[in-house]
Parts: sequence; structure tokens; C-alpha cells
Amino acid sequence: MSKKYLIVGGVAGGASAAARLRRLGEDDEIIMFEKGRDVSFSNCCLPYHLSGQIKKPEHLVLMNPKKFSGQYNIDARTHSEVIAIDRDNKQIEVKDLLSDKTYKESYDKLILSPGAHPIVPPIPGIEKANVFTVRNVVDIDKLNQFIHKVKPSRITVIGGGFIGIEVMENLIEAGHQVSLVEALPQVLNQFDHELVQILHKEIMDNGVELIVGDKVTGFDTNKVMLESGKEIHSEVVVMSIGVLPETGLAKQAGLKLGKTGAIKVDPNFLTNDPDIYAVGDAIEVYNILTQDEFKLSLAGPALKQARSVADHIHGRIINNTGFIGSSVVKVFNYNAAATGLNEKMLANLNVEYGWVQIIPKDKVGIMPDAEELGFKVIFEKPTGRVLGAQAIGHGNVDKRVDVIATAIKFGATVEHLRDLELCYAPPFGTGKDAVNFAGYVASNLLHGAFEQVSMSEVRGLVESGAYILDVREMDEYEAGHIKVAKSIPLSELRDRYQEIPKDVPIYVHCRSGQRSYNAVLTLQAKGYQQVFNISGGFLGVCCYEYFNDKTLGRDPIMTEYDLK
Repeated sequence: MSKKYLIVGGVAGGASAAARLRRLGEDDEIIMFEKGRDVSFSNCCLPYHLSGQIKKPEHLVLMNPKKFSGQYNIDARTHSEVIAIDRDNKQIEVKDLLSDKTYKESYDKLILSPGAHPIVPPIPGIEKANVFTVRNVVDIDKLNQFIHKVKPSRITVIGGGFIGIEVMENLIEAGHQVSLVEALPQVLNQFDHELVQILHKEIMDNGVELIVGDKVTGFDTNKVMLESGKEIHSEVVVMSIGVLPETGLAKQAGLKLGKTGAIKVDPNFLTNDPDIYAVGDAIEVYNILTQDEFKLSLAGPALKQARSVADHIHGRIINNTGFIGSSVVKVFNYNAAATGLNEKMLANLNVEYGWVQIIPKDKVGIMPDAEELGFKVIFEKPTGRVLGAQAIGHGNVDKRVDVIATAIKFGATVEHLRDLELCYAPPFGTGKDAVNFAGYVASNLLHGAFEQVSMSEVRGLVESGAYILDVREMDEYEAGHIKVAKSIPLSELRDRYQEIPKDVPIYVHCRSGQRSYNAVLTLQAKGYQQVFNISGGFLGVCCYEYFNDKTLGRDPIMTEYDLK
């Protein structure tokens, strides 16, 4: 006997649920309602229309109602807003936004996938500014046409999350002057503060006026005013400070919301109504690492949830393993990927953890296109269970973070990372991949083989007069070094170690952390008790210090930067 399934929302989650339902039931009636103009468009590709990489806005649309009908026998209704749910009679009320007429549709099962809407706070003077948001194809087309019409002298992007970064980059690629304002001390809060500094430099080096730690307090005609007193002359403002789940329909229907304010669902993505499911940005999901609910606005999880709902409707057993949050973003010439927990998240949890931060090459060092890869892995103590990872570099950082994401989902430890057999050839990686290398270092830290300090602590060490030992070769030292550092190359250390005092802590660095690790072990073997490796080495310290040195006008702690 055929059933009737209604779906609210026609983008990632809704369209995926509709297609899966059709594959599982050829004779069922499936109707999908989308209040916007388009169904099944690529949200994540929207900013790339601004630079012309995606030339026409219609290219952003992956399917249209005619194709849904012809290929899947799905009735996709655009400009159709579902305004009410009658749970007792299992009906919805729909408003045709073109004719302004309303009508009702009955259902056997209802799937909510309304998504989320951009946050636009009531900042004083906002009505005087040309403020845009980026949620759908109509939005990005409207923004792009306005920019071409007014030819602004400067565009201000407010918010340094994924959308803000991508909009900023594509506006620069299109030849515009851009300011990026982020109220937090850093962009891309998925990354820890010390790792993201290289992205700050990259943004600044590409001509963006990057302002962090300062928030917008008001607007005037062609003017953005900040808390610091700074004013930005800007004819166009793009607001990208985050999104809120669309819960109006759920509230009207008496469906439960969770602690995050999003729709509460069970492991099968059912709401508190046994005939209503919900997926995507509008719901809260279970984080397997924090063992708590959180909001996760990513396309991949929405697609998985949609498939699970269709399977559950058809009586198939689904396996909800929870979510960890994995993402990647391009920032001009750098790529940045993250998964799981970072240190900021762990600060709010009662979890003892350790971390390893390394800067290996992304492929064999003698290859002409080999690049440094900033790589951080976080693990639980004392179990060694992998909790998260972040990677930033010019190469395929997603490859390394995808491996860690897989490891996390399977409950792997840092010991497992050491033992992974990963693809190797000089153009692609190294015989001991960055993931393996991180596993080795993390295992050593976990078992107390040595101790470390973060690159973020080095300025404080310099200011306190700590003993810092540089074990790079002399030509490297002379090209640039930490101002107070003593130079004893690793190749001379065994002959000269007695020059190093034993009654104070010794902080050792090389360029990226490998040679200094060997130096730490050598000194420990010679009876030194307080020896610490500086994670990331001189390169990491330079990357961490550069942006704040330049923007705050402070004195560098090194004679020259190494940022190659």
C-alpha cells in the first residue's frame, strides 16, 4: 500500500531524503516544499559566484522541479511555505507565495528540513547600510548584482567563519578592497589560536584589512563603526556572523526543542511526534566526544541524517554513531582542516588531555613542491584516545584530517596512528606520514619520554629570561633567531653540552621540532632533568608571532622571521 510523505525544505537534507524515499518506495507519493525559488542548490558553492569561478547563478542549482519530477517522480514545489502543522489531523498548511493562496496537504510521515537563517542583530543604524546575507542563490545573485552596480570602494565582511572567509576570498579574487571584522580574537574558531595565526598572515598578505577582537557597534551611510572607535568607509556589508536553526514551524506544532535551541530528535531523527522527523541545520545532534548535544551546520551530516530517516521510515535498522564535526576551508594559498575537539572546547570539559604539534613536510622534502604542514593532534590522558586534529598548509591537509576523523569514529588511540599503513610515493607523502609522525610524538609524550611547551609560550620565556637553546646549524641561526637564544648546533651538542647549565630549565628548538627532540633526548641522557622541546620550532614561533607583531606594532622576539 502506497504512503504519502511530505518534506519541508528542498536543499541538502530535504532533497536527499526525497531521493532516498523514492529509491525505497516506487509507488509512494512524495511532495517537497521549498519556500525559496530553488531546490537542491549548492550552499557551499555560493561564495564562488562572486569571483566568477561559478559564472552564472543558475549553475549553482543542481536540480529543478522538472528534473525532480522526471527523474524521481517527486513533486518539488518552490515558492511554497509551510506555515502550520496540524498534528492531530496529520496535515500541513501551505502558502503559495506567488498566488498568496493557502491549501492543506495530508501526510503519513512528515520530514522537517528547514535549515537555518543568518543572524542579523539589530545593530544601531543598520537600516542605513547596504547589508546582505548569503543563504541561497537569490541572496548571492542579489549581492553580486549590487556590487557590479555600485562599484564599491570597499566591502566589509562581518564574521570570520567559513562563509565569511569564503566571501572575503572571492571578493578579493574579483578585485575588490575588503575589510574582514571578527569580534573574537581569531578567525575560524574551529582552530586553536596558535595554529590559526598563519592564516591571519595569509589574509593580511592578500590585501585584506583584517580586524580581530573588535566588534561592530553601529552603522551609518556607507560607514561601519567598531567598538574600538575605528570606522570603516564601506558601501557594502556582508553579514556572516553565524546562523540560527529555523524552529518556528516546530514551535507552532508543539515539537520539543533541545538545550541548544534546535529541534530535539531521538537516535532515529524522530521528534516527539512519532510521524514527524527532522534533519539538517535545524536539529541538534549527539557529539560522541563531549557526550552531549550540539548544533552542526554541515552538509555531510545533513545528507547522512536524511538517508537514515528514509531508511527508518521503511523499517530498516539505522546505526546512529553520533557526530564529531569535520570541516575544511580554503584561505587563499592555504588549506585548513579540522575534526573533533580543539583546546578551546576541552577547556569547558572535565577531560585531561595532551597534544602534539608538529610541522613536517607534506611529501618527501627533496621534491620541488614539498611544503610544510602545520599539524596538531589532541588526545585523551591516560588512554591515548584521539580527540581531534587540525592541519594547515599549502597541500592536501584534508587527507591527514580525514584519516584522524576516521580514527576518532573507530575509537583509535595515538598508538594506532603509529601503526597505520598509509599510501606513500614521493609526490604524495612520506614513508612516515604526518599522521604516523604525530602518533609517534604523541605516544612519547603520553608515556613521559619528554616534555614540551607550546610556541605560544615562547614570548613569555624570552621576557622572563629563560634559557633557550637553538640547535639548528650556524647558517640557519645567523639567518634569523630568537634574540636571547644560545646557539649549539645538534651536530656539536655532544661535544659542547657542558656549556649548558643544569640548574635551570632548558627550552630547546630547531626549525620545526625534530632535531630539537633528538637534542632533548641527548641532554636527558647526559643528566639534565628540566629539558623541554618547543613545539613547532623556530618556524612555528615565527608563524605565531608575525601577525600580532605587525598589527600591534610590538617588538619581535626574533631577529628575522622564517615564514617559508
